[in-house]
Amino acid sequence: MHNSGNLRRAPSGSPDFRGGRDGVGKSAGVMRKGGRMNSRDAPRTRRVFATAAMALVVLYVLVDIVLQLLPPHYSVVTDAESDLAVGPFGWAMQVNFVARAVMSGCVVVVVTLGTPDTWLRRTGSALLAVAGLCSAALALLPTDVNAAGEYGMTPHTAVGFAHVVFATSGFLAVIAAMAVLTRGAGRQRAVLALFLVALAGLVLLALSLTLAPQAVGLAERLCLGGILGWAFALCGTLRNPAEPI
Repeated sequence: MHNSGNLRRAPSGSPDFRGGRDGVGKSAGVMRKGGRMNSRDAPRTRRVFATAAMALVVLYVLVDIVLQLLPPHYSVVTDAESDLAVGPFGWAMQVNFVARAVMSGCVVVVVTLGTPDTWLRRTGSALLAVAGLCSAALALLPTDVNAAGEYGMTPHTAVGFAHVVFATSGFLAVIAAMAVLTRGAGRQRAVLALFLVALAGLVLLALSLTLAPQAVGLAERLCLGGILGWAFALCGTLRNPAEPI
C-alpha cells in the first residue's frame, strides 16, 4: 500500500533552479540515508555559510577602500585593482584575494544546500568554484604595475602574464556562473539587477582595454562591484529558508 504521507514538497523559500515543469528537485546537500546531514541541519548550515559569505563581501570592500587611501595611492580610474597587491601594504590585498576565494566557496555551499539538484545549479556551482580558485591564484602572482604614462593591462613578465590570465579567467567564470544561477533565481530583482551591473562592467572593461585604457580601473571596479553585490544579494535571499521567491 502506497503511503503518500512520506512525500515531501521542496521548501518554498529557495530559488527554483528548475529541472522540470513543477520546479521540484532534490538538494544534494541534504543526505537522505546513511548521511550525516538531515533536512534540519541543512537550513542551519546554509545560514552559517550565507552569513560568512556576506561578511566576507563587506570585508573585501572595506579592505579595498582602505588600501586605496594608503600609499602608493593608486587611481581607481586608471589603475587595475590588482595593483593594490603591489606596494608596502600589498600583503593585505593578497589576503583579500584569498578571502574572495573563500567567499566563492561559501556561495557554492549555500547554493548547493539551498537549491534543488539540477544542471543549472551544478554548472553554476562549478563555475563559481573555478572563479574562486582563480582569485586564490592572484595572491601568488603579483601583477605588473604600469609605468608612468602607461595605461591598460599589458604584462611585461611571465608572472604578470599569468596574473592577467587568471584574472581574466576568473571574471569570465564568475560572470558565466552568475548568468546560470540568476536564471534560476526567479523573481529576485536585486540578484538580476546586480548581474546586469557586473555584465555591463565586463563589457565596458573589454571596450576600455581597446578604446579607452585610461578608464580600465573604473570599468573593472564596476564589474567587481556587481559581482560582490550579486553574491551578497543571492546569499541574503538563500539565508532565510522561509523567504518567498
